[in-house]
Amino acid sequence: MTVSDTGSEPGSDFLSSTREFYDAIAEDYAAMFAGKHAATPLDRAILAAFAELVGDEGTVADVGCGPGRSTAHLAALGLRAYGLDLSESMLAVARRENPELRFEQGSMLDLGVSDGSLAGIVSWYSTIHTPVDRLPALFAEFHRALAPGGHLLLAFQTGGPHRRHDRPFGHDVSLTFLRRQPDDLAQLLTETGFTLGSRTIREPDEDLGERTPQAYLLARKPVTAARPGGATA
Repeated sequence: MTVSDTGSEPGSDFLSSTREFYDAIAEDYAAMFAGKHAATPLDRAILAAFAELVGDEGTVADVGCGPGRSTAHLAALGLRAYGLDLSESMLAVARRENPELRFEQGSMLDLGVSDGSLAGIVSWYSTIHTPVDRLPALFAEFHRALAPGGHLLLAFQTGGPHRRHDRPFGHDVSLTFLRRQPDDLAQLLTETGFTLGSRTIREPDEDLGERTPQAYLLARKPVTAARPGGATA
């Protein structure tokens, strides 16, 4: 796999390019990262904290679930979790490895659920292909779908330039992986109406092949729902 540094954002057709990329690499990706989900104690602690905050009532959407390992981990923590992903090939892996769980094809930008119907949303490294100008709409969709008091967990790489992966595993596809700044995403979440609960950054784990710091934001939709701009409903 060739990796190059780039400052460019994905084009307007990023959903199609993201789906094509992960459809091509699904089986190789699943094999490469087998057993590595939540491999660090801090990752597990953050997911456990999210699970405790959400509790055992209500549904949790694992958006951009890929091969379903994060969905399975959330279910093992006692959550009523299901997975959503653009890639049917990734979903095929997820369903094969976790036949007892529910996985659906769809976009984070249109979750296909009723207003206020989710107790929690996890975006575990799934916003890293969303152009910056689409993030407000994405976070607004998360806010719409969450029940008052519902929790959101974002995980993403931070620091350094964006990175473009060309021909991963020999497949004729490429995709840009975007690095975000936690303060920037925290501001967007606040502007959307979320209350930020925690902001965590850990250094890269060389044993996992990480090259940049990893960031985690926990946010909550207030019980008295806030509108963008800080007004309350």
